[in-house]
Amino acid sequence: MRGAYVVVSRKLTFSSPAFIGYAMFLMTTRRSFTLGTLLAIASAVSVRAQDNYEIQVYGAETMPKGTTMFELHSNFATSGRRYLEAGVLPTNHALHETIEVTHGFTPWFEIGSYLFMSTAPDQGYNVVGTHIRPRVAVPPSWNAPVGLSASLEIGYQRREYSQDTWSVELRPIIDKQMGVWYAAFNPVFDHSLRGDNAAAGFAFSPNVALTRDVTSLLNLGMEYYGALGPVKSPEPRGNQVHQVFGVVNLNLAEDWEFNAGVGVGLTNATEHRMLKMIVGRRVGKAPEKAKP
Repeated sequence: MRGAYVVVSRKLTFSSPAFIGYAMFLMTTRRSFTLGTLLAIASAVSVRAQDNYEIQVYGAETMPKGTTMFELHSNFATSGRRYLEAGVLPTNHALHETIEVTHGFTPWFEIGSYLFMSTAPDQGYNVVGTHIRPRVAVPPSWNAPVGLSASLEIGYQRREYSQDTWSVELRPIIDKQMGVWYAAFNPVFDHSLRGDNAAAGFAFSPNVALTRDVTSLLNLGMEYYGALGPVKSPEPRGNQVHQVFGVVNLNLAEDWEFNAGVGVGLTNATEHRMLKMIVGRRVGKAPEKAKP
């Protein structure tokens, strides 16, 4: 698997502009994985939103040269913040959707772009911002004992959705496939370029995934997402973000990726309950098979 992907979905998702546009794309593909199948799977899932709009632990592998991945992320807060805080809109029952497009330019270099959107009771459906993310990886020909890559993500979010309008993220990525087990670690460093936290320096936000192949089609596991505060002065534990997801990954076809999860917050500073889902479709040159 290429990492732990997750999206959230409920009935509201299917009426949103982002989902409708993505569904039209799916219906034009030749795969037997139909829109009806997607709706049957997704209608059982509900989601909630986090500040980053993209709840995902990355795997180290980049998109193969000439290949493009289209992904729809949906995150729904079943129990989130109910009031305006620091000028940021409530997240309770908010649905965040992200369209991500990633293209591989070489066997070890890709660029991803993101369009963030949000809808919530009495808020309407709004574009929140955009990010761009170049990433480089250690080529497989180097025979490294683990997968290694790193990305640099920079972008803008509207002030009513984030305390920091411009931010940058440095994400080292380490992963390893061990038989039926897969592990990934993303020690993320975030920095506000403009906003309330611009003077705080880099903050540390570790992400971890551990999954196991149950069958050739089904993979189950857990994901952890943390935000510990500034590197130079971490927040007290009660103010830190600690969230754990149980996740399902379905290997439906070579060019498809599907991940869904249910998350719980372990501190008061964390969104209490959340559902997420990611659906991805790879187009272009078929990926090369990894050597055993």
